[in-house]
Amino acid sequence: MATNCDVVVVGAGIVGLATARELLLRHPQLRLTVLDKEDRLSAHQTGHNSGVIHSGIYYAPGSLKARLCVQGRHLLQEYCDQRGIHYELCGKVIVATHEGELPGLQKLYERAIANGVEGVEMIGPERLRELEPHCVGIKAIYSPVTGIVDYKEVAAAYADDVRNAGGAIELGREVLSIARKGESVVVETTQGHLEARNLLTCAGLYSDRLARQTGASRVPQIVPFRGDYYELLPERNYLVQNLIYPVPNPTFPFLGVHFTRHIHGERSLGPNAVLAFAREGYRRFDINLADNVETFTYRGFWALARKYWQTGFGEMWRDYSKAAFVKALQVYVPELRPEDCVPGPAGVRAQALTADGRLVDDFVFATGRGVVHVRNAPSPAATASLAIGRVVADKAEEVFGLVRSKAEADSSISVT
Repeated sequence: MATNCDVVVVGAGIVGLATARELLLRHPQLRLTVLDKEDRLSAHQTGHNSGVIHSGIYYAPGSLKARLCVQGRHLLQEYCDQRGIHYELCGKVIVATHEGELPGLQKLYERAIANGVEGVEMIGPERLRELEPHCVGIKAIYSPVTGIVDYKEVAAAYADDVRNAGGAIELGREVLSIARKGESVVVETTQGHLEARNLLTCAGLYSDRLARQTGASRVPQIVPFRGDYYELLPERNYLVQNLIYPVPNPTFPFLGVHFTRHIHGERSLGPNAVLAFAREGYRRFDINLADNVETFTYRGFWALARKYWQTGFGEMWRDYSKAAFVKALQVYVPELRPEDCVPGPAGVRAQALTADGRLVDDFVFATGRGVVHVRNAPSPAATASLAIGRVVADKAEEVFGLVRSKAEADSSISVT
């Protein structure tokens, strides 16, 4: 039986929930329903991320990512304060271990200043030892406003806001197809179909597939990358005080292995970055034939593989060799031993990839008649979720023809 509503949002991760929340704050009379195929909120990227509140150091000045990260961090802290969600601004060090990394470290420092990251410092070995007594390096960036939080708790609070504002969240309801019917969008699901005036998708690992169902381009296509973590044994947690990161390799698009203290006390080590053989491939031997056909028939993937095959081989080797994984970590914490580490969780990153093999590094949106797709929402999407929600809501208002009253407009200031 059809359910009529104004907006259907597909995806109950942190970005979908933040966007639904923002739309309802702006338009209290909106009939809005959030769908997700899983039986719980934040089942994929939101529920498997590092829990870091990013400061905004890494992103190109002036980019959407840089602006939304800094603005979103402030919004997130204010929200957590209001909702009583525990977080800590524990600080982070980005460590150079040899002379060849110093130019990259300096570039990051200049980006941090340009992006308005508060309190960032360039520090030497003595100060580094004060912050992280077991870490070695010749120079480091210290970011005191980097923090940690449980994003599943944040997303659950967003979901409460959606429900309290009159929105519906329907879990365990997978989208099977999308079609236009006159002025409506018909969303066929495993529990019947919904008819809505407008559709907004924030589907992460499946964002490209849903976009294609409304006639959008295949490009950029999602290629899944798995990141495996180890965890420190509790009795060795003292080796890592807070967050220790490497200077990113400019020839490789991922950050590299690092050390993370989580809000509940555990320490994770990693991740690596290897091709996943399923879009939900959280284990090495999770294989989905249809997902692999999409990956291996996409010329963008082969262009990427040709460019990074040596680095990719090293990542794969560390995935199967604990000794190699730990060796990469010992560059920063020499006291770490293989026996200190036990297998931890894994995550899958929905990496958007262009046809010529470039990894899409910024947010990507696609629009159509009554449709808005969030096609790429990379890190720092969780940190920036409230700011991203405002940007997507701006776009949705434009595409859907939603008009706010003056009182509603005054209560929600858009990110510019």
